[in-house]
Amino acid sequence: AVATLIADIANAELGVTDKALLCQKAEHDFANMPCGIMDQYISAGGAEGCAMLLDCRTNTPEHVRLADPSVAVLIINSNVKHKLSGSEYPQRRQQCETAAKILGVESLRDATLQQLEAAKDKMDAVVYKRALHVIGEIKRTAEAAKLMEQNAWQAVGEHMYDSHETLSRDFEVSTKELDLLVQLAQSIGLSGGVYGSRMTGGGFGGCTVSLVEAQKANIISEQICKAYMEQSGIEPTAFVTRPAQGAHVLSV
Repeated sequence: AVATLIADIANAELGVTDKALLCQKAEHDFANMPCGIMDQYISAGGAEGCAMLLDCRTNTPEHVRLADPSVAVLIINSNVKHKLSGSEYPQRRQQCETAAKILGVESLRDATLQQLEAAKDKMDAVVYKRALHVIGEIKRTAEAAKLMEQNAWQAVGEHMYDSHETLSRDFEVSTKELDLLVQLAQSIGLSGGVYGSRMTGGGFGGCTVSLVEAQKANIISEQICKAYMEQSGIEPTAFVTRPAQGAHVLSV
């Protein structure tokens, strides 16, 4: 949003990719955080009624339709933030780079689960777990994008649950509070209007994102928030949303 504002004030023409790369550079150089580029891209180039499938190698975004009026996105903030996140992200990145080097590939995107299993004995157990998550997540992401185009929400939801499980177990970036929120969503299940749920963001606190039936979204939100408060003693924050346009200038 700040980059969009500055570009408008300066009458500068910045495309989505240029804007995302500039924002990433600011985090790398000034915040000293070797982050990825996912957040910057969706903020700069989000489209109404669409999710974004991002190729981080070529910096190519693809909009995937998520405009079915029968579904909505429920965001619940655990309101927990652990101080580990600043040091843990660079560590995860280094572990993934180590795994790629052992596998003899440029990045884990070029590896398969079969290659990983064949090289398991050459890796530290933690490095193996990190790679297991990343390689599996890349496969899940591509599959989920195709399923979304088909409005196959139950299958998308199953991928979300699988994603959270490995984020928690193998990549170890979840928290007991995020795990609880996902468990509560899963306990409501399809019969209650929940297709799937997972943590989102860098982890160690923050939010879960759940795919739910639109007409039941508010009830689901109330159920999860109430149970979370009772079991964790923390009051969460929740809102129901749908994909919207990214940062842009509004005339008033």
